[in-house]
Amino acid sequence: MDQTFKEGNWTPSQWMDIFDDMLDSELDSGDQWTLTFNYSQTDHISTEERRRGWRVYSHCATGKFRCSSCSRKWNSARVVVLFRYRLRGREGRGTVIMRPFGQACLRCPDDDGFDLPGFTDKAVENTLSHLFGKIRKNCYEEEDDDDDDDDDDGWSVCSEKVWTKPHQKDLCEACLEGICCQDN
Repeated sequence: MDQTFKEGNWTPSQWMDIFDDMLDSELDSGDQWTLTFNYSQTDHISTEERRRGWRVYSHCATGKFRCSSCSRKWNSARVVVLFRYRLRGREGRGTVIMRPFGQACLRCPDDDGFDLPGFTDKAVENTLSHLFGKIRKNCYEEEDDDDDDDDDDGWSVCSEKVWTKPHQKDLCEACLEGICCQDN
């Protein structure tokens, strides 16, 4: 697998391809699972959604950004990736809806936009591995091998220390929405 960042560009097909590649080995269930994207979903689940089986999982990953205005690039070890998932057991269909959170450029603060991150294949695999562990636990009642790596809020702790500049909350979309992993 490619270990380089995808040029700081958000690449949904990268996530879909790796999801499909990992699916059979991670969820040997026979159920059909799909991955889609929703760029406005939040971490809030209503009572009705919870009743219908929806769960939320947030992961803190390392990514690379490129400003769409000035092309400046930067790395971040605090990229929030939010997943909403459920299994419709009788139908044997599982759905995962993903949202990556963006960051704004330090040089272009008046741009009012957030750029989405690029990821290495290794970072995508690590993130999806944690997600599949949550699915096995919450949809198939299996033990979650990653429980000792998570805190009580369902956040995944970054698996390796990455030294980056201090996190700037005013440039982080997840911070502004109150769901950043910075405090975890």
